[in-house]
Amino acid sequence: VQLQASGGGLVQAGGSLRLSCADSGRTFTSYAVGWFRQAPGKEREFLATISWSGRSTLYADSVKGRFTISRDNARNAVYLQMNSLKPEDTAVYYCAADWKDYSDRHDVSQDARQYDYWGQGTQVTVSS
Repeated sequence: VQLQASGGGLVQAGGSLRLSCADSGRTFTSYAVGWFRQAPGKEREFLATISWSGRSTLYADSVKGRFTISRDNARNAVYLQMNSLKPEDTAVYYCAADWKDYSDRHDVSQDARQYDYWGQGTQVTVSS
């Protein structure tokens, strides 16, 4: 699995960005995919995750109502739509994949230790 996050950039407060996570190595099926971020001097923070099936999602309270995670398995891609961005959203954003057995296809987890593969990150900067 070779994850690549893209779509970051500089945006003004209140603006929007859509991040994409693609797997250049193989299909995204069999993986739940999550988004995390890390700001300078801070710990890595869970943001959102979506199950392999797409049926289940989970969000951190800090982004609930502003961020939306979705996936398109036919395109091997997972997206994070980020609206109403705030300066405190400035960080490097990472996507990660958590292999799931078919019986766990609806499961999600916010525990970073569950994730087997990580992308290289994309910088999001929100100016005030």
